[in-house]
Amino acid sequence: MFYRGRYPDGGNGREMGAKRQRLVDQGPSFYGTSPGSSFMYNPPSYGYVAQPPPFPVVRLRGLPFDCTENDVAEFFHGLDIVDVLFVHKGGKFTGEAFCVFGYPLQVDFALQKNRQNMGRRYVEVFRSKRHDYYKAIANEISDAHGGSPHRNAPRAKSYDEGKDLAEHSGVLRLRGLPFSAGKDDIMEFFKDFVLSEDSIHITMNSDGRPTGEAFVEFGSSEDSKAAMAKDRMTLGSRYIELFPSSVEEMEEAVTRGR
Repeated sequence: MFYRGRYPDGGNGREMGAKRQRLVDQGPSFYGTSPGSSFMYNPPSYGYVAQPPPFPVVRLRGLPFDCTENDVAEFFHGLDIVDVLFVHKGGKFTGEAFCVFGYPLQVDFALQKNRQNMGRRYVEVFRSKRHDYYKAIANEISDAHGGSPHRNAPRAKSYDEGKDLAEHSGVLRLRGLPFSAGKDDIMEFFKDFVLSEDSIHITMNSDGRPTGEAFVEFGSSEDSKAAMAKDRMTLGSRYIELFPSSVEEMEEAVTRGR
């Protein structure tokens, strides 16, 4: 049985228990599908009985300053990566990041990578907490809009509060998409809104492969704000995170993959 209760850090695990049960049942791995991995992890059939599972997040320090999400995925090859959040200060990358996994026990596997090399640098890997991850999200959103995280969100208590700091321009960024997802799947996900294929932009990496992200242009800022109600709902077997974005961020991401 996979535990579906509360995480000790507070909150309900963003409904991760119930939604990730589908991952256990169906067996897809976000980054761990390549054969021959020496670091492959298969979730066990047992669950947490005596106590609730911790929120599955680690913090990385000492990352190369040109590090990408793909580099982190390769570093943790074989594990189910749900999110990678790079930490910035004053608009500059600090060399730190948070990495969220699909299963709490994968944190133990991730910690085995502590002080192993990524390129020419060794990377430190630490346990972290839900609160630290959510606070970092709030700070990133605030910085992206030219505000001071200490002024605009002095005590950001949740991931959702961080998102509420952002203004809507009619564009949303989707993160956590199945790599097999197409424009028709995204249109079905937002079936309550009028969208065309031209308004959906699935981003690719330099190898022409999907990054797991996409941008959607809605008819108005009111529509994009209303569409945030779909945040953390599932598309297929994965839950999708939504972020207010902009045409500039969308164009930069689409151009980067060409």
